[in-house]
Amino acid sequence: MKTTERYRPLFKEISLPNGIKLDNRFVLSPMITNSSTREGHVTEEDIAYAERRAGSAPMQVTGAAYIETYGQLFEYGFSIDDDHSIEGLKKLARAMKKDGSKAIIQLTHAGRFSKIALRDFGVVYGPSELELKTPVEHTVIPMSKRKINKVITQYADATRRAIQAGFDGVEISSAQRLLIQTFFSTFSNRRDDEYGVKSLDDRVRFGTEVMEAVQKVIDEEAPEGFIFGFRATPEETRGNEIGYSAEEFLYFLDRIMEVADIHYLATASWGKNIYKQTIRQGKYKDEIMNKVVYDHIAGRVPVMSSGGINSPEKALEALEYSDMVGMSTPFVTEPDFVHKLEDGKEDDINLGFTAEEIADLAIPERAFKDIVELMDIGGSLSAEARDEFRKLYK
Repeated sequence: MKTTERYRPLFKEISLPNGIKLDNRFVLSPMITNSSTREGHVTEEDIAYAERRAGSAPMQVTGAAYIETYGQLFEYGFSIDDDHSIEGLKKLARAMKKDGSKAIIQLTHAGRFSKIALRDFGVVYGPSELELKTPVEHTVIPMSKRKINKVITQYADATRRAIQAGFDGVEISSAQRLLIQTFFSTFSNRRDDEYGVKSLDDRVRFGTEVMEAVQKVIDEEAPEGFIFGFRATPEETRGNEIGYSAEEFLYFLDRIMEVADIHYLATASWGKNIYKQTIRQGKYKDEIMNKVVYDHIAGRVPVMSSGGINSPEKALEALEYSDMVGMSTPFVTEPDFVHKLEDGKEDDINLGFTAEEIADLAIPERAFKDIVELMDIGGSLSAEARDEFRKLYK
Protein backbone atom coordinates (compact mmCIF):
# COMPACT_ATOMS: atom_id res chain seq x y z
CA MET A 1 0.00 0.00 0.00
CA LYS A 2 1.05 3.62 -0.47
CA THR A 3 0.85 6.66 1.77
CA THR A 4 -2.68 7.88 2.26
CA GLU A 5 -3.06 10.97 0.07
CA ARG A 6 -3.86 13.34 2.90
CA TYR A 7 -0.53 12.52 4.64
CA ARG A 8 1.59 12.86 1.51
CA PRO A 9 2.96 16.31 2.54
CA LEU A 10 4.69 14.59 5.47
CA PHE A 11 6.66 12.45 3.03
CA LYS A 12 7.98 15.15 0.73
CA GLU A 13 11.76 15.31 0.58
CA ILE A 14 13.36 18.33 2.24
CA SER A 15 16.80 19.84 1.71
CA LEU A 16 18.71 21.54 4.52
CA PRO A 17 20.65 24.73 3.69
CA ASN A 18 23.90 22.74 3.51
CA GLY A 19 22.50 20.47 0.76
CA ILE A 20 21.68 17.45 2.95
CA LYS A 21 18.44 15.83 1.78
CA LEU A 22 15.99 14.10 4.10
CA ASP A 23 13.42 11.63 2.77
CA ASN A 24 10.50 12.91 4.85
CA ARG A 25 9.57 15.56 7.39
CA PHE A 26 9.84 13.50 10.58
CA VAL A 27 12.60 13.94 13.15
CA LEU A 28 13.29 11.80 16.20
CA SER A 29 13.48 14.51 18.87
CA PRO A 30 15.63 14.34 22.03
CA MET A 31 14.47 11.85 24.66
CA ILE A 32 16.61 10.85 27.61
CA THR A 33 16.82 7.10 28.15
CA ASN A 34 18.67 7.36 31.47
CA SER A 35 20.75 4.32 30.57
CA SER A 36 24.38 5.45 30.49
CA THR A 37 26.83 4.77 33.32
CA ARG A 38 27.04 7.04 36.36
CA GLU A 39 30.15 8.54 34.73
CA GLY A 40 28.19 9.30 31.57
CA HIS A 41 29.63 6.58 29.33
CA VAL A 42 27.52 4.95 26.61
CA THR A 43 26.24 1.44 27.44
CA GLU A 44 24.97 -1.52 25.45
CA GLU A 45 21.46 -0.47 26.45
CA ASP A 46 22.03 2.92 24.81
CA ILE A 47 23.22 1.18 21.66
CA ALA A 48 20.31 -1.29 21.54
CA TYR A 49 17.74 1.48 22.01
CA ALA A 50 19.29 3.53 19.20
CA GLU A 51 19.56 0.54 16.83
CA ARG A 52 15.88 -0.32 17.31
CA ARG A 53 14.98 3.24 16.23
CA ALA A 54 17.65 3.71 13.56
CA GLY A 55 15.01 3.69 10.84
CA SER A 56 12.35 5.65 12.72
CA ALA A 57 13.12 9.04 11.12
CA PRO A 58 15.67 10.34 8.59
CA MET A 59 17.15 12.75 11.15
CA GLN A 60 17.57 11.88 14.82
CA VAL A 61 18.70 13.97 17.79
CA THR A 62 20.09 12.39 20.93
CA GLY A 63 19.01 13.19 24.45
CA ALA A 64 21.05 15.81 26.30
CA ALA A 65 24.81 15.18 26.31
CA TYR A 66 26.38 17.30 29.04
CA ILE A 67 29.48 19.34 28.24
CA GLU A 68 30.67 19.42 31.87
CA THR A 69 29.65 17.65 35.05
CA TYR A 70 28.31 20.88 36.56
CA GLY A 71 25.88 20.99 33.64
CA GLN A 72 24.57 17.43 33.88
CA LEU A 73 20.80 17.36 33.30
CA PHE A 74 19.94 13.69 33.98
CA GLU A 75 21.44 11.21 36.43
CA TYR A 76 22.33 8.60 33.80
CA GLY A 77 22.59 10.80 30.73
CA PHE A 78 25.72 10.55 28.64
CA SER A 79 28.61 12.97 28.75
CA ILE A 80 30.73 14.59 26.10
CA ASP A 81 32.89 16.44 28.60
CA ASP A 82 36.23 14.75 27.95
CA ASP A 83 37.98 12.63 25.34
CA HIS A 84 37.25 9.41 27.22
CA SER A 85 33.64 9.69 26.03
CA ILE A 86 34.54 9.56 22.32
CA GLU A 87 34.81 5.78 21.87
CA GLY A 88 31.39 5.13 23.35
CA LEU A 89 29.84 7.97 21.38
CA LYS A 90 31.29 6.47 18.19
CA LYS A 91 29.25 3.33 18.86
CA LEU A 92 26.14 5.40 19.52
CA ALA A 93 26.56 7.39 16.31
CA ARG A 94 27.04 4.19 14.28
CA ALA A 95 23.90 2.68 15.82
CA MET A 96 21.81 5.74 14.99
CA LYS A 97 23.14 5.83 11.41
CA LYS A 98 22.95 2.13 10.56
CA ASP A 99 19.81 2.53 8.43
CA GLY A 100 20.90 5.75 6.75
CA SER A 101 19.56 8.34 9.19
CA LYS A 102 21.48 11.49 10.11
CA ALA A 103 22.67 11.38 13.72
CA ILE A 104 22.71 14.67 15.62
CA ILE A 105 24.01 14.98 19.18
CA GLN A 106 22.47 17.61 21.43
CA LEU A 107 25.05 19.51 23.50
CA THR A 108 23.71 20.87 26.77
CA HIS A 109 24.52 22.65 29.99
CA ALA A 110 21.75 22.57 32.59
CA GLY A 111 23.08 25.55 34.55
CA ARG A 112 21.10 26.21 37.71
CA PHE A 113 18.73 23.34 36.89
CA SER A 114 21.42 20.67 37.25
CA LYS A 115 19.98 18.65 40.12
CA ILE A 116 22.81 16.16 39.70
CA ALA A 117 25.52 18.80 40.28
CA LEU A 118 23.60 20.06 43.29
CA ARG A 119 23.40 16.55 44.71
CA ASP A 120 26.98 15.51 43.94
CA PHE A 121 28.86 18.79 44.48
CA GLY A 122 26.45 20.98 46.41
CA VAL A 123 26.88 23.65 43.73
CA VAL A 124 25.04 24.89 40.67
CA TYR A 125 26.02 27.79 38.41
CA GLY A 126 23.91 30.38 36.65
CA PRO A 127 24.04 33.93 35.34
CA SER A 128 23.30 35.46 38.75
CA GLU A 129 23.10 34.62 42.42
CA LEU A 130 19.67 33.28 43.31
CA GLU A 131 18.26 31.77 46.49
CA LEU A 132 16.13 28.76 45.55
CA LYS A 133 14.16 26.27 47.62
CA THR A 134 13.83 23.32 45.23
CA PRO A 135 14.80 20.53 45.19
CA VAL A 136 16.47 21.72 48.44
CA GLU A 137 17.39 25.17 49.69
CA HIS A 138 20.50 26.35 47.87
CA THR A 139 22.28 29.34 46.36
CA VAL A 140 22.97 29.57 42.64
CA ILE A 141 26.61 30.61 42.17
CA PRO A 142 26.94 33.49 39.67
CA MET A 143 29.30 32.69 36.82
CA SER A 144 32.44 34.78 36.67
CA LYS A 145 33.71 35.97 33.29
CA ARG A 146 36.41 33.31 33.54
CA LYS A 147 33.73 30.66 34.08
CA ILE A 148 31.70 32.02 31.16
CA ASN A 149 34.73 31.76 28.88
CA LYS A 150 35.41 28.25 30.16
CA VAL A 151 31.87 27.08 29.34
CA ILE A 152 32.05 28.60 25.85
CA THR A 153 35.29 26.66 25.33
CA GLN A 154 33.59 23.51 26.61
CA TYR A 155 30.87 23.87 23.99
CA ALA A 156 33.57 24.18 21.33
CA ASP A 157 35.48 21.17 22.69
CA ALA A 158 32.29 19.11 22.81
CA THR A 159 31.64 19.96 19.16
CA ARG A 160 35.12 18.74 18.30
CA ARG A 161 34.44 15.45 20.10
CA ALA A 162 31.10 15.07 18.30
CA ILE A 163 32.92 15.39 14.97
CA GLN A 164 35.55 12.85 16.04
CA ALA A 165 32.81 10.45 17.17
CA GLY A 166 31.26 10.49 13.71
CA PHE A 167 28.02 12.35 14.36
CA ASP A 168 26.45 14.07 11.36
CA GLY A 169 25.79 17.23 13.33
CA VAL A 170 25.32 18.98 16.66
CA GLU A 171 22.36 20.76 18.15
CA ILE A 172 22.74 23.55 20.70
CA SER A 173 19.75 24.00 22.98
CA SER A 174 18.58 27.28 24.45
CA ALA A 175 15.23 25.73 25.34
CA GLN A 176 13.44 24.69 28.49
CA ARG A 177 15.49 26.64 31.04
CA LEU A 178 18.94 25.37 30.06
CA LEU A 179 21.93 27.65 30.71
CA ILE A 180 21.83 29.65 27.47
CA GLN A 181 18.18 30.50 27.98
CA THR A 182 18.76 31.64 31.56
CA PHE A 183 21.28 34.25 30.38
CA PHE A 184 18.62 35.57 27.99
CA SER A 185 15.87 35.56 30.63
CA THR A 186 15.30 38.43 33.05
CA PHE A 187 13.91 35.87 35.50
CA SER A 188 17.35 34.31 35.91
CA ASN A 189 19.77 37.02 34.78
CA ARG A 190 20.29 40.02 37.05
CA ARG A 191 23.84 40.87 36.06
CA ASP A 192 25.02 44.41 35.38
CA ASP A 193 28.02 43.61 33.19
CA GLU A 194 28.21 42.92 29.45
CA TYR A 195 26.40 39.59 29.96
CA GLY A 196 23.64 41.18 32.01
CA VAL A 197 20.29 42.84 31.53
CA LYS A 198 21.22 46.43 30.74
CA SER A 199 20.42 45.84 27.08
CA LEU A 200 19.02 43.15 24.81
CA ASP A 201 22.43 42.82 23.17
CA ASP A 202 23.96 42.03 26.57
CA ARG A 203 21.32 39.39 27.25
CA VAL A 204 21.97 37.57 23.96
CA ARG A 205 25.76 37.85 24.22
CA PHE A 206 26.42 34.51 25.93
CA GLY A 207 24.23 32.58 23.50
CA THR A 208 25.72 34.19 20.43
CA GLU A 209 29.27 33.64 21.70
CA VAL A 210 28.53 29.94 22.25
CA MET A 211 27.11 29.61 18.75
CA GLU A 212 30.02 31.52 17.24
CA ALA A 213 32.55 29.26 19.00
CA VAL A 214 30.76 26.12 17.81
CA GLN A 215 30.61 27.49 14.25
CA LYS A 216 34.36 28.11 14.29
CA VAL A 217 35.05 24.45 15.16
CA ILE A 218 32.65 23.28 12.46
CA ASP A 219 34.34 25.51 9.87
CA GLU A 220 37.78 24.22 10.81
CA GLU A 221 37.17 20.53 11.49
CA ALA A 222 33.79 19.23 10.36
CA PRO A 223 33.29 17.26 7.14
CA GLU A 224 31.18 18.69 4.34
CA GLY A 225 27.48 18.48 5.04
CA PHE A 226 27.83 18.62 8.83
CA ILE A 227 24.52 19.77 10.33
CA PHE A 228 24.26 22.61 12.87
CA GLY A 229 20.92 22.89 14.68
CA PHE A 230 19.52 25.31 17.24
CA ARG A 231 16.67 24.52 19.65
CA ALA A 232 14.91 27.25 21.61
CA THR A 233 11.78 28.30 23.47
CA PRO A 234 10.23 31.34 21.74
CA GLU A 235 8.71 32.96 24.85
CA GLU A 236 9.15 32.77 28.62
CA THR A 237 6.38 33.90 30.94
CA ARG A 238 5.20 33.41 34.51
CA GLY A 239 1.65 34.59 34.72
CA ASN A 240 1.73 38.22 33.65
CA GLU A 241 5.51 38.50 34.07
CA ILE A 242 7.81 38.11 31.06
CA GLY A 243 11.27 36.58 31.19
CA TYR A 244 11.55 37.42 27.52
CA SER A 245 8.97 38.19 24.88
CA ALA A 246 8.49 36.61 21.47
CA GLU A 247 9.71 39.80 19.78
CA GLU A 248 12.88 39.69 21.91
CA PHE A 249 13.34 36.06 20.96
CA LEU A 250 13.11 36.90 17.26
CA TYR A 251 15.88 39.46 17.76
CA PHE A 252 17.97 36.79 19.53
CA LEU A 253 17.34 34.44 16.63
CA ASP A 254 18.49 37.01 14.08
CA ARG A 255 21.67 37.61 16.07
CA ILE A 256 22.30 33.84 16.20
CA MET A 257 21.95 33.64 12.43
CA GLU A 258 24.47 36.45 11.99
CA VAL A 259 27.23 34.48 13.72
CA ALA A 260 26.24 30.87 12.92
CA ASP A 261 25.17 29.06 9.75
CA ILE A 262 22.43 27.04 11.38
CA HIS A 263 20.62 24.47 9.25
CA TYR A 264 17.40 24.21 11.24
CA LEU A 265 15.58 25.80 14.16
CA ALA A 266 13.58 23.58 16.53
CA THR A 267 10.98 25.15 18.82
CA ALA A 268 10.39 23.51 22.18
CA SER A 269 8.86 24.18 25.57
CA TRP A 270 7.15 22.47 28.51
CA GLY A 271 3.50 21.47 28.51
CA LYS A 272 0.93 19.79 26.30
CA ASN A 273 0.47 20.35 22.57
CA ILE A 274 3.29 22.87 22.46
CA TYR A 275 3.24 22.79 18.67
CA LYS A 276 0.06 24.86 18.73
CA GLN A 277 0.79 26.98 21.79
CA THR A 278 -0.10 30.67 21.51
CA ILE A 279 1.91 33.72 22.54
CA ARG A 280 0.83 34.93 25.97
CA GLN A 281 2.11 38.51 26.11
CA GLY A 282 3.33 41.39 23.97
CA LYS A 283 3.05 42.33 20.32
CA TYR A 284 2.05 38.84 19.14
CA LYS A 285 -0.36 38.02 21.97
CA ASP A 286 -2.74 35.15 21.13
CA GLU A 287 -1.01 34.32 17.84
CA ILE A 288 0.23 30.76 17.31
CA MET A 289 3.84 30.66 18.46
CA ASN A 290 5.13 28.54 15.60
CA LYS A 291 3.40 30.76 13.04
CA VAL A 292 5.10 33.85 14.46
CA VAL A 293 8.50 32.14 14.27
CA TYR A 294 7.82 30.57 10.88
CA ASP A 295 6.77 33.87 9.35
CA HIS A 296 9.83 35.62 10.77
CA ILE A 297 12.25 32.96 9.51
CA ALA A 298 10.65 33.34 6.08
CA GLY A 299 12.39 30.33 4.59
CA ARG A 300 15.93 31.19 5.70
CA VAL A 301 16.23 27.82 7.45
CA PRO A 302 13.77 24.96 8.03
CA VAL A 303 11.70 25.21 11.21
CA MET A 304 10.95 22.10 13.27
CA SER A 305 7.85 21.97 15.47
CA SER A 306 7.69 19.67 18.48
CA GLY A 307 5.75 19.03 21.65
CA GLY A 308 2.65 16.84 21.85
CA ILE A 309 2.73 15.56 18.28
CA ASN A 310 1.60 11.95 18.69
CA SER A 311 -0.70 11.19 15.75
CA PRO A 312 -0.65 11.52 11.96
CA GLU A 313 -3.33 14.21 12.22
CA LYS A 314 -1.30 16.29 14.67
CA ALA A 315 1.83 15.86 12.53
CA LEU A 316 -0.02 17.20 9.53
CA GLU A 317 -1.44 20.08 11.59
CA ALA A 318 2.02 20.98 12.91
CA LEU A 319 3.40 21.08 9.37
CA GLU A 320 1.18 24.08 8.60
CA TYR A 321 3.66 26.36 10.41
CA SER A 322 6.86 24.35 10.16
CA ASP A 323 8.96 22.36 7.71
CA MET A 324 9.75 19.36 9.92
CA VAL A 325 7.92 17.53 12.69
CA GLY A 326 9.79 16.44 15.80
CA MET A 327 8.46 13.56 17.90
CA SER A 328 10.04 11.83 20.90
CA THR A 329 7.70 9.84 23.19
CA PRO A 330 5.72 8.22 20.33
CA PHE A 331 8.95 6.62 19.11
CA VAL A 332 9.48 5.07 22.56
CA THR A 333 6.51 2.72 22.19
CA GLU A 334 6.05 2.85 18.40
CA PRO A 335 9.43 3.01 16.63
CA ASP A 336 7.68 2.05 13.36
CA PHE A 337 5.26 5.01 13.45
CA VAL A 338 6.58 6.60 10.23
CA HIS A 339 6.91 3.33 8.30
CA LYS A 340 3.34 2.32 9.10
CA LEU A 341 2.07 5.73 8.05
CA GLU A 342 4.10 5.65 4.85
CA ASP A 343 2.71 2.20 4.00
CA GLY A 344 -0.86 3.40 4.46
CA LYS A 345 -1.25 1.42 7.68
CA GLU A 346 -1.97 4.34 9.98
CA ASP A 347 -4.64 2.27 11.74
CA ASP A 348 -1.89 -0.10 12.91
CA ILE A 349 -0.03 2.66 14.78
CA ASN A 350 -0.24 1.76 18.47
CA LEU A 351 1.23 3.98 21.18
CA GLY A 352 0.16 1.59 23.92
CA PHE A 353 2.62 -0.48 25.91
CA THR A 354 2.79 -3.74 27.79
CA ALA A 355 5.62 -5.32 29.76
CA GLU A 356 5.91 -8.09 27.19
CA GLU A 357 7.12 -5.55 24.61
CA ILE A 358 10.22 -4.42 26.50
CA ALA A 359 12.59 -6.73 24.63
CA ASP A 360 11.27 -5.84 21.19
CA LEU A 361 11.30 -2.12 21.96
CA ALA A 362 14.76 -2.31 23.60
CA ILE A 363 13.72 0.06 26.37
CA PRO A 364 16.47 0.33 29.02
CA GLU A 365 15.63 -0.74 32.56
CA ARG A 366 16.46 2.60 34.18
CA ALA A 367 14.67 4.56 31.46
CA PHE A 368 11.46 4.54 33.44
CA LYS A 369 12.96 6.77 36.11
CA ASP A 370 12.89 9.93 33.98
CA ILE A 371 10.82 8.96 30.95
CA VAL A 372 7.61 8.68 32.96
CA GLU A 373 8.01 12.16 34.44
CA LEU A 374 8.55 13.64 30.99
CA MET A 375 5.62 11.70 29.57
CA ASP A 376 3.36 12.99 32.34
CA ILE A 377 4.26 16.59 31.47
CA GLY A 378 3.58 16.21 27.77
CA GLY A 379 0.78 13.68 27.90
CA SER A 380 1.77 12.26 24.51
CA LEU A 381 1.10 8.69 25.65
CA SER A 382 -2.08 7.53 27.32
CA ALA A 383 -2.37 7.42 31.09
CA GLU A 384 -2.64 3.62 30.81
CA ALA A 385 0.68 3.37 28.96
CA ARG A 386 2.36 5.70 31.44
CA ASP A 387 1.06 3.62 34.33
CA GLU A 388 2.59 0.51 32.78
CA PHE A 389 5.96 2.25 32.71
CA ARG A 390 5.49 3.34 36.31
CA LYS A 391 4.77 -0.21 37.44
CA LEU A 392 7.92 -1.49 35.77
CA TYR A 393 10.08 1.20 37.33
CA LYS A 394 8.71 0.49 40.81
